[in-house]
Amino acid sequence: MAPDLRPLPVTHAPLRRLPQLFAGLALYGTSMAMQIRGGLGLNPWDVLHQGLATRLPISFGAITAVTGVAVLLLWIPLRQRPGIGTLANVVVIAFAVDAALALLPAPTGLVPRLAMMAGGIVLNGVASAAYVGARLGPGPRDGLMTGFAARTGRSIRLVRTAIEIVVLGTGWLLGGTVGVGTVLYALAIGPLTQLFLPLFVVREPEPVRTA
Repeated sequence: MAPDLRPLPVTHAPLRRLPQLFAGLALYGTSMAMQIRGGLGLNPWDVLHQGLATRLPISFGAITAVTGVAVLLLWIPLRQRPGIGTLANVVVIAFAVDAALALLPAPTGLVPRLAMMAGGIVLNGVASAAYVGARLGPGPRDGLMTGFAARTGRSIRLVRTAIEIVVLGTGWLLGGTVGVGTVLYALAIGPLTQLFLPLFVVREPEPVRTA
């Protein structure tokens, strides 16, 4: 049975959930940097971010933050409500990816690049499970997907596919990197996240028993 990922109040187990959220987001930004340094293809949203970064005089992390804010504005007509995890997603990932890009050298040779790409994808699955499992609110892009699905009555799979095709195509036209890493990410990220979720998902608080 799929785990319940609906947001919980911040007051429930904050000493576990808040560190898990921020660590997961920091690792997510690091995984993005690893895939960028691998240079073999990015996930659809990062293809868009990279394409925009080639045309705007700001860092990759700043691009992700600006895009996240723009996506949040689309939540308004969809009647989506952000949580602390939503806002943290915008800020923490932006700083983390820029810091990791500053520290990680670009590998030379195909084997090191493949290793960097594969490690980034696996770490992305761990990080996604950690921040989603904290149940403190969806990321801007996840909320856009669920909001469109709720408003249109279409399936999550169809809405996600449509959004990512548009995002990927736009990013590619702007000069973002599409390659084997893009395909591998698309195939692997769902199973990886599902694999790691049981390790991180926070359960509902136990009901108070009355005599």
